[in-house]
Amino acid sequence: MTESETPAFVSSPIVVTPVERGERPFRVVQINGETAGIARDMVDVLRLAHAAGMHHVDLDDPAMVRWVGGGKYKWHT
Repeated sequence: MTESETPAFVSSPIVVTPVERGERPFRVVQINGETAGIARDMVDVLRLAHAAGMHHVDLDDPAMVRWVGGGKYKWHT
C-alpha cells in the first residue's frame, strides 16, 4: 500500500472526554484539538460549540462529536 492509498485518520471536531468524578461531575469538551471548557450536560456541549462558531451540531453524528467513556447520556460515574 502506498502513502497515497493509506486512509487518513480524521478526528471529530468535537471530543467529549470521560466523566470526571467530583461533587459536580463534568466532562471536558475539546473543539478542534483545543480545550473549550467543561460540560455538565448536553446543553453545555452545544453552548461551547456555538461559542466556538459551530452551528447545527448533531450530537448523534460521530463525524461531528466523539463521545469518549460513554455516550451523550453519561454524566455521572
